[in-house]
Amino acid sequence: MKIYFGKPRNHWISPYTILEKLMFWKKGFDAFDKKHRPIIDALNPISAALQNILDKIHPEINHVKIDYWDTWSMDHTLSPIILPMLKQLKSTKHGSGYVDLEDVPSELRYVEHENWDSNYCFDFYHETDVVKKECDVHARYDWLLDELIWTFEQLCDENSEDKFWLEHGEIDFDDCPEDEGKMCKPLRWKKESVVDWEGLRVHQARVQNGLRLFGKYFQTLWD
Repeated sequence: MKIYFGKPRNHWISPYTILEKLMFWKKGFDAFDKKHRPIIDALNPISAALQNILDKIHPEINHVKIDYWDTWSMDHTLSPIILPMLKQLKSTKHGSGYVDLEDVPSELRYVEHENWDSNYCFDFYHETDVVKKECDVHARYDWLLDELIWTFEQLCDENSEDKFWLEHGEIDFDDCPEDEGKMCKPLRWKKESVVDWEGLRVHQARVQNGLRLFGKYFQTLWD
């Protein structure tokens, strides 16, 4: 796999900018004054031509090459790409997407209260004493990103479920003859595995929920 994405380029040079540069000696010159409209209309084709030229000289880089082995285990191929992108998004984002209350823990859900004031968008959280806090969609979205990051960390770690296998079983090969022509007795477990099945179930359920959230809020993953 080879991926080449260049930084988005904006080659548009506004006719207002051109006019201001041309009239550099006039202090306080207002290119947006209506009396300059004919000049702006005349400069518009020049701005469009400059943009076309610069687009050809510095085209947008957008190339993806997929090798056949990349889809042998496509989930394993994509996970280490998605994970660092999620981490960067959380550290650099300038806003937050809306997250349904049903998808976040109870402590991040507001409840109806007599002092609810929608004009100030106050949240009332589930606590022993109802506390008024400013409506914080960022807290819910940060929780979502943390959950997605945790999910893909597990998918990137091939040993993420090892901690639930408390003891690994051993197969008893002692009664199996070495000669292929002889009948081999059924294999027995010399020692059976000891697994924290409940912990493993909870772990896998959280991973599956993280993938569900990733699909549901996929279009909020932008900065």
